[in-house]
Amino acid sequence: MTTDSLTLTVTARHDDAGNIMRLRLEDPTGAPLPPVTAGAHIDVLVETRGEAIWRQYSLAGDPADRTSWHLGILKEPASRGGSVALHDAIREGQSLRITGPRNHFALAEADHTVLIGGGVGITPMLAMGYELAARGAPFEMHYATRSADRTAFRDLLEAAPFAGHVQVYHDDANRITDAVLPPPDPCTHVYICGPQGFMDWMIGAAEVMGHASANIHREYFSADVDVSGETFEVEARASGVTVTVGRDESIVAALAREGIKIDVKCEEGICGTCITDVIDGTPDHRDQFLTDEEREEGAEICTCCSRSKTARLVLDV
Repeated sequence: MTTDSLTLTVTARHDDAGNIMRLRLEDPTGAPLPPVTAGAHIDVLVETRGEAIWRQYSLAGDPADRTSWHLGILKEPASRGGSVALHDAIREGQSLRITGPRNHFALAEADHTVLIGGGVGITPMLAMGYELAARGAPFEMHYATRSADRTAFRDLLEAAPFAGHVQVYHDDANRITDAVLPPPDPCTHVYICGPQGFMDWMIGAAEVMGHASANIHREYFSADVDVSGETFEVEARASGVTVTVGRDESIVAALAREGIKIDVKCEEGICGTCITDVIDGTPDHRDQFLTDEEREEGAEICTCCSRSKTARLVLDV
């Protein structure tokens, strides 16, 4: 799947319920957009507080439609400003610079698929609904929101070819419970996306039920990350440089002091852009991107947020 840079035009903006802004993006020349699969996201360049930052947003439209891409962006006043800047600035006719698409949340082959979205976490599930419906695959979609008047995408869900597969829940009425989780089965896969607390609860419940970790798929939009800890050394083997990572400093920042640049986008350990191979040492994983198996293996590290359990960490950079 391509990761080229594109400049796309915002051809529609709709301010939906729950502080969610829906955007339609198209190529300004009318050319078809790159092919995507359900679960894919794009990185959007945002100008905020005098700096340019990248933020990740899932594609919410029909993956088979290459005329346009659709985003759902929650306005998060308590975040680092990307979503607020987009809500305040974006209008129809404007351009957005994006890279992608990339997909770390793709659908697996399954006899049965269960999609669980909390709030704006429903966006990748919408694309999955289109793809699964087109396949004729058995699936169900569960959508949890705070209340009926804060439920975005209602028009899309009612008109979608998978409308009959969707159940909607509200915190103030028919609140979602972990009873929506299916019995564990090697051929059943569960996909969860939403606020971190919601996801941690659902993932924990699925694990307690006995679902295999490999069958519980998750995508975080944001994460609370503690990057602090004891100092340690990082050897950048390919560059021939060794640095000391401070108590409140990231590996990325420490290496940057010595002129070694690692690409970073989310800075929260959720996008995987900064992943680097580990040659020696034991990572202290703080990310939400790597799987449990990958963390156990210790061969890779998200350098934007993770630290080291050993006094020295050797990286292939």
